[in-house]
Amino acid sequence: MAAKLTAKQEAFALKYVECGNASEAYRHAYDVGKDTKPQGIWVDACNTLAKPNVNLRVFNLQQAAQERTLVTVESLTKELDEARKMAQTEKQPAAMTGATMGKAKVNGLLVDKAETKVEVKHDFDRAGEKLSALLAARDARK
Repeated sequence: MAAKLTAKQEAFALKYVECGNASEAYRHAYDVGKDTKPQGIWVDACNTLAKPNVNLRVFNLQQAAQERTLVTVESLTKELDEARKMAQTEKQPAAMTGATMGKAKVNGLLVDKAETKVEVKHDFDRAGEKLSALLAARDARK
């Protein structure tokens, strides 16, 4: 059985599942001063997320969210099936087509497309140096 979470750890886990950003979740759940450096928040957020009890809670919350989403997709698909059958009975081809297209969208088979170009430049050597410095600073605090 996993160890209980503190109130702050629970708040962190909930916020992390909501936003997907450990640093933002850490700022939300813990008392972070205005002068706190982003690197320190990042290290503390990573350490918090790496704790087995917090990580397990995040996993369980994500599983529950996924189950709720699947149920919603299934229920919408069922409703659209019923609407299509009714439209067919009433001889309304436009409504049948609308229900079919709705099912396709809900199930991810039909996606409105938009082209987006993103250019990412990253200096991985410099990032590695920064990470090494952050880890050294963390180890020095212990």
